[in-house]
Amino acid sequence: MLDGACIGLKVDVDTLRGTREGVPRLAALCKQHGVGATFYFSVGPDHTGRALKRVFRKGFAQKVARTSVLKHYGLKTLMYGVLLPGPDIGREAGEQMRRVRDAGFEVGLHTYDHVRWQDGVARADARWTRTEMERGIAAFERIFGTPPASHAAAGWQINAHALEFEKQHGFKYASDTRGGGAFLPRLESGPSSCPQIPTTLPTFDELLGRDGIDESNIAQAVFGLSADASMRPQSAPQVFTLHAELEGMLLRDSFESLIKQWRAAGASIVDMAAVHAKVTQQALPTRGVVLGEISGRSGSLAVQAPEGAARVSR
Repeated sequence: MLDGACIGLKVDVDTLRGTREGVPRLAALCKQHGVGATFYFSVGPDHTGRALKRVFRKGFAQKVARTSVLKHYGLKTLMYGVLLPGPDIGREAGEQMRRVRDAGFEVGLHTYDHVRWQDGVARADARWTRTEMERGIAAFERIFGTPPASHAAAGWQINAHALEFEKQHGFKYASDTRGGGAFLPRLESGPSSCPQIPTTLPTFDELLGRDGIDESNIAQAVFGLSADASMRPQSAPQVFTLHAELEGMLLRDSFESLIKQWRAAGASIVDMAAVHAKVTQQALPTRGVVLGEISGRSGSLAVQAPEGAARVSR
């Protein structure tokens, strides 16, 4: 059913708790099943509690209710940046991050301050954007001793300044968007040299609580979408984004079930570097990056534009 298919695993790590608890469990699970994954780390302060102000955003309250945010993140994490000071994830959990790299997994930069980036970058100017990205790169280098080779924007939130910075900084690739096949972002300065590899499959938290989907059948739901040829470009790799705070903790068994189904169907499960190597074997199209909506997720996200569409505005 999926013989020869390539599925890239992208692990977004948003919080201190996710780094300490979810990441080691996911790394062990991937090792157990012999699959690859790229871990994208938040490397600065954990201000998760400040995200609660999104309650007034369209769809956010419904998402919170569907996915049991308190159950998955824990009360203490939801107090960081509100009633408790936000701990510096890189300084407090750098050792856990290095263990993942030393175990052979690819690591990349997710963000410096997850909530600050996710809530602010869409309207930010070039100076704000560069400052946040440079903070993230500097913290990543303090942790790992080398700069990040790839970037995956928090919450799939990005602007034209960040896309330009990725080109200037020399990132090998980025995964900031949702969409289909890999592409080169269309920038004001011309096509970027930093390919975008979009997330192509829905995430667990986008599907949970909808259309009868719960923890008992979420793996089958995602597997069915990945096996539906009409949902993906022929022979193109697919990308599944998971979260250390969800699939690495209470949804770990569901994620393991998904891995088993993919492997039994003949799919190769690889890290994002392997996906990048595969998609760059041929010339990539140039596409704009625009804001759009994804079913099951609140607010607007960066999505791959259809051919000829305008790029994301500054």
